[in-house]
Amino acid sequence: MGFVTTNDGVQIFYKDWGPRHGRPVVFSHGWPLHSDSWEAQMLHLAEHGYRVIAHDRRGHGRSTQTWDGNDMDHYADDLAAVVDELDLHDAALFGFSTGGGEVARYIGRHGTRRVAQAGLISAVPPLMLKGPTNPDGVPMEVFDGLRAGSAADRSQLYKDLAAGPFFGFNRPGAKVSQGMQDAFWLAGMAAGHKAAYDCIEAFSETDLTEDLKRFDVPTLVVHGDDDQVVPIDASGRASAAIVRDATLRVYPGAPHGITDTHKEQLNADLLDFTNAYKR
Repeated sequence: MGFVTTNDGVQIFYKDWGPRHGRPVVFSHGWPLHSDSWEAQMLHLAEHGYRVIAHDRRGHGRSTQTWDGNDMDHYADDLAAVVDELDLHDAALFGFSTGGGEVARYIGRHGTRRVAQAGLISAVPPLMLKGPTNPDGVPMEVFDGLRAGSAADRSQLYKDLAAGPFFGFNRPGAKVSQGMQDAFWLAGMAAGHKAAYDCIEAFSETDLTEDLKRFDVPTLVVHGDDDQVVPIDASGRASAAIVRDATLRVYPGAPHGITDTHKEQLNADLLDFTNAYKR
């Protein structure tokens, strides 16, 4: 574990597990979480010989609680700072939810010189916000509701998200895990209030279409078709249609938080995908 200092003085916390000679796999997390949310996948891939790295986005987890720069451009540049500082090559970049936007903007701004594969997992690209050209998106009032809930009682907001749509625990017959709910709440409360609030705009209103068009490496898109947070038609299916030669894997009945609810299936898919890389 360590920290990387960005050009604007932000301290970005990162984990670095597994053998140093292993091919690097880099994980970008969702809102309002931090790198711990990827631990099941990191442990699985590290046990299979990969060097796995995950950082806490600026303003989240153990990184600096930033006041400014809580947007996709800065998120992507912070990811670049970690990749450059660790001098990673032939990396696989996997982004969950907001982290998928971070990965897309990274490739849009920094290219794939250091990247061999990419993965968008329950990810927000190309654009979450509903509009005339994005009829399958999410209405603005949903995001306004998140902002209002965050300002009024963000602790309760995170508890409600974890108990309901994030893991699909509001569906009939769902196997509810209090542990997953507690971990979500704990990670969310570790984020800076301002950074987490600003991130709602970043993940919902940033159009990543042009970034996706710059993908020129094998890309895996994984999404649950019962994702109540980031609907699959406006995100996973749309991204797979834009990225050249993308592979789309749809998890039937799966919710948003598949890194936890479907971790065995996702672990296997990520390992198969990374193992398929040929230099």
